[in-house]
Amino acid sequence: MATLPNQTKENPAFWVKLQMEQCYQTSLGKHQERIKPAASREASTSPLARAMDLKVLCALSIALIIALSTLAEGIAPPTKCQCKVVPRERTNCGYPGISAAECKKIGCCFNASVPSVPWCYNPKPKKVKKVCPNDPYTRINCGYPGIKPRDCTRKGCCFRAHPAGVPWCFYHRVVEEAC
Repeated sequence: MATLPNQTKENPAFWVKLQMEQCYQTSLGKHQERIKPAASREASTSPLARAMDLKVLCALSIALIIALSTLAEGIAPPTKCQCKVVPRERTNCGYPGISAAECKKIGCCFNASVPSVPWCYNPKPKKVKKVCPNDPYTRINCGYPGIKPRDCTRKGCCFRAHPAGVPWCFYHRVVEEAC
């Protein structure tokens, strides 16, 4: 079968259409006898309506697959600091023979310089700390008007009694620490 320039698997629109058609044909062929309309709808449900139900199911299935694959690609690679793990403390993150690119794509570290230890391994967790924001106009209120500094800090919040017109008792921000 000759393909037109836009009818390739590299073309996402064509690929989705092809997958939907395959899903529909497979579903229709395998399940035609098993698909029965509800007893109350039996007389009013046409074969066309049943076929449309299958098409909708296939379209939803394809949409879910695409959404999940997009989420998997969105994993941020670990920082160099997170990958500084002593070789004997590495925990395996990939499968045998995984490439460096695939390893990093799934959010893991890769270092093949030491034999007999995992080359694709889990990164150290990010180090974070709580800080009180410097910009008074980005503060998020944590208290109530007239709260005392001691009551504010007991709630685990920051307190600065200036400037006027902004919350004096406000939440911390969580920021990543440098290596």
